[in-house]
Amino acid sequence: MARLLILGAGIAGQTAALHARRKLSSKHEVVVVSPNSKWNWIPSNIWVGTGYMKPEQVTFPLAPVYKKTGIIFHQAKAISIHPEGDSTTSMPYVTIEYTDDKVGQTEKITYDYLINATGPKLNFDATKGLGPGKNSLSVCTYLHADETSKHLKEKIERMKKGEKQTFLIGTGHGNCTCQGAAFEYLFNLEFVLRKNNVRDKAEIMWISNESELGDFGMGGMFLKRGGYITHSRIFTESLYTERGIEWITQAHVKEVMPGEVVYENLDGEEKSIKQDFAMLLPPFSGVGMKAYDKNNNDITSDMFLPNGFMIVDADYSKKPYEEWKPSDWPQTYQSPKYKNIFAAGIAFAPPHSISKPMINPNGIPIYPTPPRTGMPSGVMARQIAFNIVDMINGKADEPKRKASLANMGAACIASAGANFFKGTAASMTMYPIIPDFEKYPDTGRDLRYTSGEIGLAGHWIKHFLHFAFIYKAKANPLWIVVPE
Repeated sequence: MARLLILGAGIAGQTAALHARRKLSSKHEVVVVSPNSKWNWIPSNIWVGTGYMKPEQVTFPLAPVYKKTGIIFHQAKAISIHPEGDSTTSMPYVTIEYTDDKVGQTEKITYDYLINATGPKLNFDATKGLGPGKNSLSVCTYLHADETSKHLKEKIERMKKGEKQTFLIGTGHGNCTCQGAAFEYLFNLEFVLRKNNVRDKAEIMWISNESELGDFGMGGMFLKRGGYITHSRIFTESLYTERGIEWITQAHVKEVMPGEVVYENLDGEEKSIKQDFAMLLPPFSGVGMKAYDKNNNDITSDMFLPNGFMIVDADYSKKPYEEWKPSDWPQTYQSPKYKNIFAAGIAFAPPHSISKPMINPNGIPIYPTPPRTGMPSGVMARQIAFNIVDMINGKADEPKRKASLANMGAACIASAGANFFKGTAASMTMYPIIPDFEKYPDTGRDLRYTSGEIGLAGHWIKHFLHFAFIYKAKANPLWIVVPE
């Protein structure tokens, strides 16, 4: 009997668990540890944040799904990894701390194989005054998004009474990872204001650590649109301009105060913006797990980078950005030191940024770190699970399946207004995710598979995918036909 232990039940963790349980015989155990009792389809939180959906429409309880699929579930958070066991056991294990009715109790869970799919820590503390309960709002969790929708409703009522309001949407730190959720929230907010006939009372501004609009942490991209080739900067600037949205890029938010945001730009200048409503995403870090060897020596630095993300089969040498190659990115997401440990989704440490690193004269880094959510998380989790299944079943002694972002395509549908008849969404595809300028010297990506369009059909697809992915995550009949 072998035990596969999965830390986290988000897109990556849930995908890995369902595929592993489907492939492994009942004599083997699949165990999931997650501090949350509910699964959250995070891409739809932006709709909760505007009131288009309720929290219960983007969540469901995990325990019933695991019960019907034969997966063992612990509602707990992982505290530390002990890959060599300790003085009492030679079995590797993870120490967990319960967050359910046994809150505060700890337990050791042994494993034969481990997948770290814990996702990120939302590092609101990196910026003074940032985050719910302080001076800005968020859509990173369904609870955050629900609170944001209440604030938006209150602002709309104020505007209906004739008050003008300034909305500031974007990233709340110079090293934020993903602009996607903020981008979608920005345009859904603008759509809701138009729907409520108060758009004329609103000034909407975008603030981001991107070097230019359309970077998205991917270094921007050339794409096919309507039969011609354009850059994502032009595509994005056109959208902002036609919706009457101002923008600030190359910005590191230093402090969020009531009614004001202070930021530093790439030139080192400090500036401020007055605002009545700020929805700013935080930077990400690892969840903060520790690691110990069999003698209880701290080996956290052997398994994790200082930012808390797990070291995998990537090239982490500190060579200049210009010398990086697609081959430097991980392929199997296996720990180089402990061959039975893998990391999926946001939990793995990228070897370098995709967007060019930029630092202002004051030494502040202002550029996005690589996004690795959604479709890529699901694909890598599936491949990791299949590799582990093969090793458990004796079909392989090392991972054979690969899922490098340098050889993987991605599709993204970004909502720009939710309505069945008047809504829009930007539908984008790219291949590969990591640009390869040796193979595609002019654009870095294959233009046959890199495209972007915006329209009502995109909204219909995104709305359909909302239900499809929740259906899949619930392990309902024929869930396997829904792709990652």
